[in-house]
Amino acid sequence: MSNAEKRQRIAVYPGSFDPLTHGHLDIARRGARLFDTLIVAVYAVPDKNLLFSVDERVQLWEEVIAAEGLTNVRVEKFYGLVVEFVRSVGGSVIVKGLRSPNDFEAEFQQGLMNRKLAPEIETVCLLTNLQHLFVSSSLLKEVARLGGNVSDMLPPAVIKALQRKFGQSET
Repeated sequence: MSNAEKRQRIAVYPGSFDPLTHGHLDIARRGARLFDTLIVAVYAVPDKNLLFSVDERVQLWEEVIAAEGLTNVRVEKFYGLVVEFVRSVGGSVIVKGLRSPNDFEAEFQQGLMNRKLAPEIETVCLLTNLQHLFVSSSLLKEVARLGGNVSDMLPPAVIKALQRKFGQSET
């Protein structure tokens, strides 16, 4: 076996994941099938109104990955440019999920910038499954805050964390 064949294919799935949804988990499962190692990279300081701290978001991912038995997936937090993080872990691919034309436009622009900054790193976009098409973290946070049922859109660990955040009883 040549050195090229022995080289692990490491991909990075970056995002804020506030909170982690079944849609995010679906992309992680599929990425884990495509690559030897998938690193879920939780962005520590996104320009967003966050509900969960970076450590809480990492912990939620770790709980969900353990429950799913995704042995080739690990979670790390990162700061700064995603391409620098990918380089630091020996990765060669950025995995992104696409739900809508708006996602495509944003990811296309980011992908071109990443390509300019790090031409050796590829971006792979996975299309969402239809049942996750309308699900967004910000919408789910709002529905959960108002007491709506989001149980079929979030992993159980995330539901419990949201209930604690919003002072709702766990069912």
